Amino acid sequence: MCTLLLYAVVFAGAAYIFRQIFVKGKRCKSQLNLTGKTVIVTGSNTGIGKTTAIDLAKRGARVILACRNEQRGLSALEEVKKATGSSQVVFMQLDLGSMKSVRSFAETFLKNESRLDILINNAGLFMQGRTSDGLGLTFGVNHIGHFLLTHLLLDRLKQCGPSRIVNVSSIGHNFGNIDFDCLTTHKALGLGTSLKEVFQCYTASKLCNVLFTYELAKKLQGTQVTCYSLHPGAIKTEIWRNTSSLMQLAIASLMAFFFKNPVQGSQTTLHCALQQGIEHLSGRYFNNCTVRDVYPKAKDDVAAKRLWELSEKLTGLA
Repeated sequence: MCTLLLYAVVFAGAAYIFRQIFVKGKRCKSQLNLTGKTVIVTGSNTGIGKTTAIDLAKRGARVILACRNEQRGLSALEEVKKATGSSQVVFMQLDLGSMKSVRSFAETFLKNESRLDILINNAGLFMQGRTSDGLGLTFGVNHIGHFLLTHLLLDRLKQCGPSRIVNVSSIGHNFGNIDFDCLTTHKALGLGTSLKEVFQCYTASKLCNVLFTYELAKKLQGTQVTCYSLHPGAIKTEIWRNTSSLMQLAIASLMAFFFKNPVQGSQTTLHCALQQGIEHLSGRYFNNCTVRDVYPKAKDDVAAKRLWELSEKLTGLA
């Protein structure tokens, strides 16, 4: 019994040290006040999206919670208002899996809001299926929805410059590969439904985020709009809620020791949205509040351009 207790104490101590050094991560150091500024955060009803919204509202920003589920969105709205004491927090319904919804959201926003200073494309999912437009669900929500939303709001961002676009990607993009033949033929990053195949689609969608940011930065040269992609860390969030029970159990075990909480996980998003002096790093990828180099496939000019042109075609922007 004493031996088991000793092992438990040693393991707990080692886990604590590991979390402090490798998991907790850096914090956003910006003290920027956002009074008079307007920010959109997609997927802000839960996880790092909600904690990001809370931080921005505390800084005085007008924060738009852009969420698919109205009930969860309104619940988050009350939570954010209560946590911040701000009356400048608004819920607007946005289904990134529906281009009609994205266009409706943008139209309503542009009609009712005079400013847009920061767009945080945070929402994402880990599951297979099809969007209402017939796209692969992971591709449609994680990339196409945000691609279209960004384009529809870009003029307002330019008008309010200096402004920023922040695309929440993942370190998983390193494992992603984009099958352009599959995209062209099936409008999806993959067709399989096994855990491995769903993971491949997810990592490919995260590679899309990085390539989109890379190409977008080129097109924004000469404007006062900058853009960044990032890995928030492995987070204790609900992105895994649509996986199998066994998968959720395994992830829950890992979360206990090796995953960041949402506040810790929101720090790199906040860094990219707020930190002054990183404008020259537009188009770059960040991890742990630090700019990082990426593999050649994540800064491939040909692939980035091809993805951009295909995305324009699928969204009707071309």
